[in-house]
Amino acid sequence: MKLNKLTKEEERVIVGKGTEMPFTGEYDSNFREGIYICRRCNAPLYNSKDKFDAHCGWPAFDQEIKGAVKRLPDPDGYRVEIECANCGAHLGHVFEGEHYTDKNTRHCVNSISMKFIPKEKK
Repeated sequence: MKLNKLTKEEERVIVGKGTEMPFTGEYDSNFREGIYICRRCNAPLYNSKDKFDAHCGWPAFDQEIKGAVKRLPDPDGYRVEIECANCGAHLGHVFEGEHYTDKNTRHCVNSISMKFIPKEKK
């Protein structure tokens, strides 16, 4: 598997399981049509149609692309970590039961863990 070269900050979040500061990520307010892919391996993660504004400071999605995201118990014992199922890149955390959407799920994802590919106009 070919992995993309990461900056120091990308590596801190993606490999070191860090978190970017809220409201600083480039995709928090992005609501254009397209797809979000893993910054480390380019695997498709989320469709823009599943993104919503949770007012939490990070991009929020109520559904991943089937099979794209792996859920793991977080070391803090309270949260559920989400990783790219393809390469293990740290994406953020998933929360359930908050009632933001009908799916009742919020994937809280670091912008720095993803790249956005806009839908091409035809």
